[in-house]
Amino acid sequence: MERACGCGLEYLLLPNISNRTVTDMLRVCDMWPDICKPMIGLHPEDLEEDFHLQLDELKRLLDADRGKGGACRYIGIGETGLDLYWDKTRIRDQIESFRIQLEWALEYDLPVSIHSRESFRQLCDVLSDYRGRGLRGVFHCFSGSLEEAVELLGFEGFMLGIGGVLTFRKSQLPDTLGRIPLERLVLETDSPYLTPVPFRGKRNEPSYLTFTASRLAQVYGCSEDEIAAVTSANARTLFRL
Repeated sequence: MERACGCGLEYLLLPNISNRTVTDMLRVCDMWPDICKPMIGLHPEDLEEDFHLQLDELKRLLDADRGKGGACRYIGIGETGLDLYWDKTRIRDQIESFRIQLEWALEYDLPVSIHSRESFRQLCDVLSDYRGRGLRGVFHCFSGSLEEAVELLGFEGFMLGIGGVLTFRKSQLPDTLGRIPLERLVLETDSPYLTPVPFRGKRNEPSYLTFTASRLAQVYGCSEDEIAAVTSANARTLFRL
């Protein structure tokens, strides 16, 4: 936390994974209430056999947080989405869970943090049903092609989350992002994973966001201060910070 604050980070946005991780996440937010902001959601890799019970428990927590005009503490829904990398047998369950959480986002007027791996077409098919309904959010840890970026940004109100993959030697992201408006990007870490160069392979942490910002400045041919200003403004707007 000291290193994160020391490098100029104002907020750490914490996605949730399942009903088992909420307590620990909120404990961190209680320790650093001015910095850490929680989300609430169920990750597609964490669906139990009766995932409806998991969702019911999370929804009760979200409803208990309801204030005038929407949620009070939780700043987003997520991390949710689709993941067919490890298991393709539960795609229907994943889609159902994803849709339920998208409805939460609409009910509470919250952005959604979307995870997608090996599921680009299925993801777009689901989101197509929500066009024009005011859904907004971030495509977490985007690392796809220019064509995929253009299609995803066709969903109004969404941004691409860019993390340490941008710094990898063989990454195609620099070429892709150079043709995407900076106003559609936010920076992420995915801590403790996807650690940027020069610490790749080690445990990631929020302060390493500066290395991703530095590489993004090279891509756009601008200063790191400009990258920080624009992407921070994007995040504040998206999450209403």
